[in-house]
Amino acid sequence: MSRTLTLILGGARSGKSGLAQEMARRVGERVLFVATGAALDEEMKSRIAEHKRQRPQSWQTLEASTHVGQRIGEALGNTEVVIIDCITLLVSNVLLAKHADWDTEPGRGDYRETERDVMAEVEGIVSCYRASKATFIIVSNEVGLGLVPVHMSGRVYRDLLGKANQYLARHADEVYFMVAGLPWRLKGPSQEDHNRAG
Repeated sequence: MSRTLTLILGGARSGKSGLAQEMARRVGERVLFVATGAALDEEMKSRIAEHKRQRPQSWQTLEASTHVGQRIGEALGNTEVVIIDCITLLVSNVLLAKHADWDTEPGRGDYRETERDVMAEVEGIVSCYRASKATFIIVSNEVGLGLVPVHMSGRVYRDLLGKANQYLARHADEVYFMVAGLPWRLKGPSQEDHNRAG
């Protein structure tokens, strides 16, 4: 089976992570799970612990809140599959690292600089994929389907995550959109093509 870059989009609790893990199991046993979430409070610690319990113990876990592509490159070894879960938190981490209060001091946040940092992250991930022999499965949220956020911080976050998702979708071999646990294929070969190839 040839390696692929797959992007899985969807809303909260739509089944994105479950699909990513199911896909990884079908590809190989040597899986590197890249968690971008930082345990900043008790709720997040509890969520991280629950996610760990749901994953096979044989999978290697890499916690990387920024510089994700570089960190994966250092940890790859003979990995067959890399799951990145998720770009949503990675973009949030980049914004928080800027220490800019977009809402009370709008002039303090440098949008262009923050955009460069976000795009450097996703470009680094794609470069890491191209330099490796592993299949990559990337999870991200689609947050642009609702109302325009009231606060500037929300609008900046929505815009930058949207740009990151678009970049990854352009470079992905397959893109799925999850709705209520059901995958909707947006890009990639049809099931008939898979059957003929198999």
